[in-house]
Amino acid sequence: MTGAETACPNLLPQDGVLLLHQAALTPADATALCHELQGQLDWRQETLTIMGRPVSAPRLTAWYGDHAYRYSGLCHAPRPMPASLCVAKAVAERLAGQAFNSVLANLYRDGQDSMGWHADNERSLGPEPVIASLSLGAPRRFQLKHRREPSLRLDLVLPAGSCLIMAGPIQHHWLHQLPKTSRPIGARINLTFRRIIPS
Repeated sequence: MTGAETACPNLLPQDGVLLLHQAALTPADATALCHELQGQLDWRQETLTIMGRPVSAPRLTAWYGDHAYRYSGLCHAPRPMPASLCVAKAVAERLAGQAFNSVLANLYRDGQDSMGWHADNERSLGPEPVIASLSLGAPRRFQLKHRREPSLRLDLVLPAGSCLIMAGPIQHHWLHQLPKTSRPIGARINLTFRRIIPS
């Protein structure tokens, strides 16, 4: 299930590590896994609490892992990963050099589904979490901006089968988002593998 690998440079100029493995999965394996997960995972549209207001998330999500996960007013209960996610987790762990015990899956059904500016800085992830983000389905634009220096921004296109590794102090200094697009675009699944530290 592994695609070709090459050494990846750090894409950030400062304050963190961002590595993009363009071919973590072969095209055939990425397509097959995307179709399998669309039908297999327990997708839900969550209601988030944003600045004290309930807001329907503009995407579908599914949580699997050894521990519960809390963010934006939500609490996801622990659930065992199905075999397909375990295979993807092994790929992410090899590329990240890090063991993971949980995954947040996001299903962006079309270009109007999105994720706003945020950082993955919940206490349960530890002070400098390593997160491996595996992309399946339609390529989407991924953006980052530095919290204190507005001129530091980065735009990436994340193709199917790619794996983006975020590490070091990136969550303290950078925000990231997946913006909406008006272009006709197919569904995308993003698997964000992480290690939850139980309290």
